[in-house]
Amino acid sequence: MPSVFVQGKPVDSYPPLAPEARRGRVRRITEVGEEVLHKPCRDVTEFGPDLAALIDDMFLTMYVAEGAGLAANQVGVGLRLFVYDCPDDDGARHVGHLVNPVLEPLDPAARRLIDDHEGCLSVPGAVMNVPRPDRAVVHGLDKHGEPVTVEGTGYFARCLAHETDHLDGQVYLDRLSRRDRADALRQAADRREEVFARRAANVEALSG
Repeated sequence: MPSVFVQGKPVDSYPPLAPEARRGRVRRITEVGEEVLHKPCRDVTEFGPDLAALIDDMFLTMYVAEGAGLAANQVGVGLRLFVYDCPDDDGARHVGHLVNPVLEPLDPAARRLIDDHEGCLSVPGAVMNVPRPDRAVVHGLDKHGEPVTVEGTGYFARCLAHETDHLDGQVYLDRLSRRDRADALRQAADRREEVFARRAANVEALSG
């Protein structure tokens, strides 16, 4: 089985960081409670250099924050777009971006929920168990407006579902009980300083 998939297609080799990150600049990551994270994003209708630059920035910002995926509203832009660089449970790496993604409904008879750990760059430092299907299929476009379909299993399926949730105005805390949500917010408060110090160090490392 290939070890790296880019835009859903297998490739023979790929650098440690997506090439887009070299062209990007680091943006501030929005945090839970900010309006842009809690309302549905608009469809992308213009494909061109501005969209490409946003994707570049999102890749670099994701790497600085040590994330596996990042949605546009997490950098304050209310557009339906996310980037990802995420492993699946078989060790394959998946890298790419999706514009105007739509999560394909799964047949309930074939759907298997996995209750596993999940974090979010907009809830820095918190990790909670969240039930998600063990498979996800997402249809969308690339930055040129060409159709793309990406399929994931295991942890990568979780990533695809998590990022699509963001674009619908939902954060993973919304899937938790009131008690677990409060626990997650306490974790974030306790670990915030540590998380932001690590991100600052990563900015220096990736700029060097």
